[in-house]
Amino acid sequence: MALALAAGGSALAAGPAAAAPGVTGARASVDLAECPWMDTALSADERAGLLLDASSLGQKYRWLNEQAANTPEQTEFSGVSYPEQVGCTPTIVYTDGPDGVRFTEGVTAFPAQIALASSWNSDLAFDKGAAQAAEAWDKGKAGVLGPGIASGRTPLSGRTAEYLGEDPLLSGTLGAANTQGLEKGDPEKPTLAVLKHYVGNEQETARQTSSSNLDERTLKEAYDLPFEILIDGGAPAGVMCSYNQINGVYGCENPLLNTDLRGQLGFDGYVVSDFGAVHSTADALNAGLDQELNRPIHYTPTLLDAAIADGSLTEATVDTAARNVVRSYIGAGLFDKPAPTTPVADASTPEHKALARSIAEEGSVLLKNDGLLPLDASDGSTIALIGPTVSNTPTNGVSASSVCSMSWPFGNPSTLNCEDVVAPDTAFTSRAAEAGASVVVSNGADQVAAAATAAAADVAIVFGYYRSGEFTDIPGLGLADGGDDLIAAVAAANPNTVVVLETGSATDMPWLDQVDGVLQAWYPGEQQGPALASLLWGDTNPSGKLPMTFPKSLADTPTATPEQYPGVVDADGITQVDYSEGLQIGHKWYDEQGIEPLFEFGHGLSYTSFDYSDLELSTAVSGGAVETTASFTLTNTGSVAGTEVPQVYLTLPESAGEPGKRLVDYDRVSLEPGASQRVTTVISSETADHPYSIWNVDTDAWEVVDGGYTVSVGSSSRALPLSGPVVVDTAGTAPVVTVATSPSAPDGAAGWFVSPVTVTATAVDDVDSAPVVSTNLDGAGWVDGGSVTVSADGAHTIEVRATDAAGTVSAVTRVELPIDRAAPTVSAAADREAGTIVLTASDATSGVGSVEWAPAGLAPAWQSYTGPLPVASAGETIVFRATDVAGIVSEVGSFDYAAAAPTPTPTSTPAPSASPAPGAGSPGGGLASTGFAAGGIAALALLLVAGGAVTVLVRRRGVRSAG
Repeated sequence: MALALAAGGSALAAGPAAAAPGVTGARASVDLAECPWMDTALSADERAGLLLDASSLGQKYRWLNEQAANTPEQTEFSGVSYPEQVGCTPTIVYTDGPDGVRFTEGVTAFPAQIALASSWNSDLAFDKGAAQAAEAWDKGKAGVLGPGIASGRTPLSGRTAEYLGEDPLLSGTLGAANTQGLEKGDPEKPTLAVLKHYVGNEQETARQTSSSNLDERTLKEAYDLPFEILIDGGAPAGVMCSYNQINGVYGCENPLLNTDLRGQLGFDGYVVSDFGAVHSTADALNAGLDQELNRPIHYTPTLLDAAIADGSLTEATVDTAARNVVRSYIGAGLFDKPAPTTPVADASTPEHKALARSIAEEGSVLLKNDGLLPLDASDGSTIALIGPTVSNTPTNGVSASSVCSMSWPFGNPSTLNCEDVVAPDTAFTSRAAEAGASVVVSNGADQVAAAATAAAADVAIVFGYYRSGEFTDIPGLGLADGGDDLIAAVAAANPNTVVVLETGSATDMPWLDQVDGVLQAWYPGEQQGPALASLLWGDTNPSGKLPMTFPKSLADTPTATPEQYPGVVDADGITQVDYSEGLQIGHKWYDEQGIEPLFEFGHGLSYTSFDYSDLELSTAVSGGAVETTASFTLTNTGSVAGTEVPQVYLTLPESAGEPGKRLVDYDRVSLEPGASQRVTTVISSETADHPYSIWNVDTDAWEVVDGGYTVSVGSSSRALPLSGPVVVDTAGTAPVVTVATSPSAPDGAAGWFVSPVTVTATAVDDVDSAPVVSTNLDGAGWVDGGSVTVSADGAHTIEVRATDAAGTVSAVTRVELPIDRAAPTVSAAADREAGTIVLTASDATSGVGSVEWAPAGLAPAWQSYTGPLPVASAGETIVFRATDVAGIVSEVGSFDYAAAAPTPTPTSTPAPSASPAPGAGSPGGGLASTGFAAGGIAALALLLVAGGAVTVLVRRRGVRSAG
C-alpha cells in the first residue's frame, strides 16, 4: 500500500557501509592520517565533525556557497576569494532535475512529473528516480535538484507539470519513492536529492516579489503536510527554500526553516536556496539557510565576517550550517564515490527508454470513452492524425518535441533535450500497418483542410496542446494555437473523433460533448508515440488516474478572486496573495462547496470494469493512537485484464472543521477478467499524513479528533460505492444514559404501578450521535433496544446500559418496577356453629390492603372488616370487597348466610398461615396471604373459631399478642 513508504528513516544517519575501518573504492588511496573524515567506519556526523575541526573559519565559509563548496580546487568565484579548501573533498555538480537530467545531451527524456503522479505507482516513481540518478551520475552530476512538490492551489501555475498533484498524501508518498530512487537506487552511483520548494510556492506570477499569506493551520495541513510525508518516507539530503515570502518574510530567511521544517517535520539535512532567492546574510543563516545556490552574493567571506563582528551572527551558527552541508554530502556517499569527471556520451539505456514508455502509458488518463476506444481499425480502415504535435516535423515551430517535456524560455526550448522522440505519426503508422489499416496526417494549421482530412477517414485522432513551465503561469485553460476550434471542426467533420491532450495542467474542453473519447497524456516524453499507440489500440489498458481536479471553468476554482490569485501589489511593490480559501484547496474545495468539476480528482477510465464490495472496518484505540483496518473486495467484471487504483478516503467529524474528505490510502491492483482480490489497508493516526488529526494552533501539535468518521472506498474522489462509519473516542468517555417510564410515576398506591409500564432509555455520547442502548429485564439477558413495555404482575428490575461506536460502555442504570394489575380475591363463608360470616381475602402480588363489608342494600355503607361478622347484628345477607396494597379494588361480592353451606368446625387451633415477611415483593409492605389486613398495615390476622368465641391473634413485625 502507499503508506508503506512512511516507514523510511533518515539517509543521513550514517555513511556508506564499509567492511573495515578505512576507505575503499574510489577513495582507497586517501591517507587517513591527513584526512580522518574519509574513514567510512565512522558515521556521517562524526566524519563531518572531524573535517570541520580541521577547518579554518574561512574554509567553513566555503560550504555555505554552492560554487565554493562544490569546486574545492578553485579559490575565486565571481571576484569573491576563499582560502584553499581542506583536502579530500570532492568536486560536486548540481543538476536541475525534477523531471530528468535537464539541459543535458545523452539522457532519457522522461514524461513530466504530473504523468508520474497520474500513475499512482510508487514502484514506478522509485524506478524513475533510480534511472535518473544513474544518468546524472554518469554525466558527472551527483546533486539532483528535485523532486518538486506543491499543493495545486491553482491550475494556472506554470510549474504544475513539474509537481506531483494537488493531494498531500499522493504527492508526499510518490515524492518519497522518487527520492528513495534518486538516493538509493544504485549505491555504486550515489546522488543526493534536493526537495523543492519550501513553502507556499504556488504560482510563478510575481514569485520573487509576492507574499503567500496564510494562517497557521492552513500552512501545516495543506502546505507543510506533503513535505512532512515526503521527508518521513524519503529522507532527502537537501531541501530548497522558495522565492516567495510567507506572511511577509522571504522563504530563505524565514524562521519556518528551523521551527517547522527541522523542528516539526523532522528534516535533518541541509537547506539550499533557489537561485537568487537569498536577501540577507545574518537573517538567512540564523533562520536556517545553510547554502546559497550558484555564485556567492550574500554569503561572502566579507559579509559573514562583518555579521560576526557586529554580533548579528555567531561562529556557532556558521558551524551548524557547514556541518549540515558536509554531513549531508557524506551521508549521500558523495565523498566516497565521486561522480566521473569525464561524463559518458550517452547515459540513456534501453531499460530507461522502456521505463519512459511505461510512465507515459501508466500516467496517461482516459477521461472519456463513449465506446470508440480501443480502436478497432481493420483492413482498409483509415485513421487521421491531426495537429502540430503528431510529427517531428515542425509546424510554425511546434512539433512532437515541443510537448516532450516542460517549456524553457532560455536557450533550450524544453527542460529536457528530447533528442530521441518517437513521434505519434511514426508509431501509429507502424501499429496501423499491423492491423491492415492506414494513417493520414494533417498538421492542423489549416482547419478547413484538417476537417476535410478527418471527414475522409474512418477515425479522427486530434492532438491538442499548450506549453507551460517555469517563470510564467498559463493565461487560461484553453488550448494553444486555436486547438479548441480545431477539435470542434474535426469533431463536426467526423463523428468518430478522439482527442489526445498534451498539456501540463487542466483544460476546460468546450468541445467535450462532441467527441467520443479523451486521453490526457500530459507531456509524455520521448516515447510518446509508442505509448499513445499502445493505449489507443488497447495493447495497454489505461490505468491512470487524475492527480488533480479539472474544473469546468476558472470561476469554479478556489482562487477565483484577484486577491487570491494573482494577488494585489502593495505600496512596497510586493504582491500580497491572500490564501483566504484556507484548507479548501484541490478536491476538498469542490466537495465542500458542492461544485461539480469537469473531471474529479482520482478519475480515470479503463477498457474493463471493476466492482467494489464487502467493506469491513475494524478500529482499535490504544494510548491515544487510532488504527483502522479496512478490507474490501475488488473484482474485474469486464472482459479484458486491467489495473485499478482503489482509493480510500476519510471524512472527519464536523467538530474538526475539516473540509471535504482526505485521501488516506491507495493501491494498484491488476486483475484478469472475472478475478477478485481482497484489498486491505490500515489507516493509522501514527503515520506522517496524520489522517485522524488536525493541527491545534494552541498546542502547536497534531491532535486526534474524537467523533464519528466515514471511511469511503472507490475509484475516484466522487465514485465511492463503499462507505462505513468509524467512531474514535481516545478519552474513553462513556455514554450517559437517561431512563424514563410511562406512566412517569406509579399510578397505584404505595409505589405500585397498576397499568403496563413502558421504559424508554436514551443515551448521549461525546463521539457517537447514536449509541446502542441495551436492556436486561429480570436478568434474562441483554437485548439491544431502548424501549421495553412490562405488563406482567410482579416486582421487576430493568437494567439499562449504552455502548458507543468506539466500544465504550456506560454504567448500568437500574429501574425497579413493582406492577400489580390484578385485583385481590375475596370470599365469604358461613360458620354455623358460631353464627358468623367469615371473609377471607388474598392478593399474590402487593398483598391485601383492606377488606370491607356492608349490609346488602341499594347504597352500601362500607365498614372495615375486623373479624367474623355475627349474623345477629350484621344480617344474613351482606356485600363485600377487598382492596390490595396497590389500590386495586376487587369486584363486589354478595353472601346469603341462609343459603350458604356450613363451614367445617376445626378440630384444633391452626398455626398461623405462612406468608412473606412484611413488605416482601412489594414496596408498600402489603400482605400476600390468606386473611385480612386492616388499614393497610403490614399485619397478618388469623381467625380462630372455637366454641362460638372469636379470638384474634395479631402478628406485627414478629410480636405476638392476643386481643
